[in-house]
Amino acid sequence: MATAPLSQVYASSDFFKEVISDSNIPWCELKNSAVLITGATGAVGLALVRTLFAANKMHNLGIKILAFGKSEKKVKSLIEKYGVVFHKHDVREPFTLNENVDYIFHCAAITKSSDMVNKPVDVMYTAVDGTRNMLELAKEKRIKSAVYLSSMEVYGQYEGEAAEKDLGRLDLTNARSCYPESKRFCEMLCNSYHVQYGIPVKTARLAQTFGAGTAKDDTRVYAQFAKSAAAAEDIILHTEGKSRGNYCDISDTVRALFTLLLKGENGQAYNIANPKASMTIREMAEFAAAEFGVKVRVEAPKNAQKLGYAPDSSYKLNIDKITNLGWNPKYGLIDMYRHMTADWLKN
Repeated sequence: MATAPLSQVYASSDFFKEVISDSNIPWCELKNSAVLITGATGAVGLALVRTLFAANKMHNLGIKILAFGKSEKKVKSLIEKYGVVFHKHDVREPFTLNENVDYIFHCAAITKSSDMVNKPVDVMYTAVDGTRNMLELAKEKRIKSAVYLSSMEVYGQYEGEAAEKDLGRLDLTNARSCYPESKRFCEMLCNSYHVQYGIPVKTARLAQTFGAGTAKDDTRVYAQFAKSAAAAEDIILHTEGKSRGNYCDISDTVRALFTLLLKGENGQAYNIANPKASMTIREMAEFAAAEFGVKVRVEAPKNAQKLGYAPDSSYKLNIDKITNLGWNPKYGLIDMYRHMTADWLKN
C-alpha cells in the first residue's frame, strides 16, 4: 500500500483532544488542583501545559497551571494562550513559592548533546540540584503525586530487551556519561525521598520523543533527517548509525505521563516507548530517505566525539510495566514524522 508523503497534514496532528479523551486517565482527580511543571518551555513540558489547558476546557476541571522555566521567549505565549502562572526560575536554586501545589511534572534538564561533552558540570548540577529542589518543594507542599522525567540513557551500554530492573555499563571517564549517570542518581534520589519522607514520586524513563510540537531548530537526528529530506537533500550520517534507537510519539508520551501521575506506583520507574518504532539510526535514516526520495550518506567528522554522540547500544525497551496500568502507544514512526512535519507547515 502506498503511503502519503510525510509533509501531508495528518488527520490527528492536533492530538490534545484525543489525549484528554483517554478514558484510562482519571482526569476528575485533577479537578481544582494546582499542577506545577518545570522545564515548561521545552517540548514535553509545553505539551503538558497545552494538555492541561485543553483538559480545563473539555472537562471543566479548574486546574491551576504553574509553569517554571528559564526561557523568556515563550513566556508571553504561555500566559496569553494557556493562562498559566509563569515563574522564571533556575531549578538549581531552591523554589520559593507561595501557591499551593498538588502535582508536579519535573521536566527541566539539559538535553543538548554538545553540552554533555562541553559543559558536563552544568548538566549534572542542573539534574541533581534541580531534582533535589523539586523534591524539597514536594515535601514542603505535601503534594499528591509527582513524576520525574528520566531517560532511557540510564541503561548505558546494554544488549537485548531492557526492563526497568536492568542496567548496563557506563564509562565514567567519558564526559558524555554525565547525562545518564546524573539521571541514575536522580532516580535514586527520588526513591530515597519516597522511602525516607513518603514523597509520592514516580520515574518515567522516556524514549526519544517527537511529533507535533517538536521545535524546528531541534538538532536531534529525527529532526535533522526530516529537514534534510524535505529540502530534497541527502541525509548525512555522522556515524555508521549502528546504535538502536527507541522512540515514542509525544502524544503517547503525554498520555503515559498522566497515567503515571494518577495511577503509577510510588518509588517505581516505568519505560515509555513504542517497541514497534525501535530501529537503528541507519534504518531510520533509510526510512525517511525512502519517503522523500533522497539518499543516505555517511560522513563521520573528525571531531565526532566532541559532538556528544552516545556510545553505540542495541537494547529495546520493554514496556510491560506501564501497559499493566492500561497505557499503550498508538502511533508508529511514520505517524511521528507526519505529526512533526505537519506541525512545522502550520507554524
